[in-house]
Amino acid sequence: MWLLQPHAYIYSMFYFIKTNWWLKKLYPSFVWEMPAKDKVLYLTFDDGPHEQATGFVLDELQKYNAKATFFCIGKNVVAHPAIYRRILDEGHRAGNHSHNHLNGWKTGDAAYINDVHEAARHIDSDLFRPPYGRISKFQARLLQAEKPLAVAARNFRIIMWSVLSGDFDTAISPEKCWNNVLLNTSPGAIILFHDSTKAWDRMSYALPKLLEYYSNEGYSFAAIE
Repeated sequence: MWLLQPHAYIYSMFYFIKTNWWLKKLYPSFVWEMPAKDKVLYLTFDDGPHEQATGFVLDELQKYNAKATFFCIGKNVVAHPAIYRRILDEGHRAGNHSHNHLNGWKTGDAAYINDVHEAARHIDSDLFRPPYGRISKFQARLLQAEKPLAVAARNFRIIMWSVLSGDFDTAISPEKCWNNVLLNTSPGAIILFHDSTKAWDRMSYALPKLLEYYSNEGYSFAAIE
């Protein structure tokens, strides 16, 4: 069993759609949700930029004047610089999702930190989301250090999520993905989707429904500042 399981796989694929309170208590320095004072949702997208999915997401967001946060993989930014530039030009926020999508539980500390800061050469952001949600407490402390080591160009805010859409799960239907969000979302929620090939069938179905439904309910969509 993982120590940190918000994106959890235990033997077979298993994950929490809504992040449990005890995970937030275990990792209080991580950002799990935003203040719920207003009807605002925080859409986030991991693993891009992607030649098809990211453009689709940006087009859908534009229809509702919605802003979002894109946790980008450094090597994908290098491969698709124009798409990355469009994310920023349209008023969205970028975050660091490592350079090579490394699993912190299977990577040495120095290699993991160096990979994050390789991505930081291409992604100008103090936001970081660990791939798979897997990061050790020691790795997190290094990234969050008030006085970063020489290898670290900045101290990061580690952004997790409160609602996991499950769009990465090829065993569920697009309708199930949408229901995961619908049944677990409340003001201030940080909702996780992926702009990737693997998630495409589910994300491309659920995202337009989410934007339409919550817009009609009086919600707005903001990037994480």
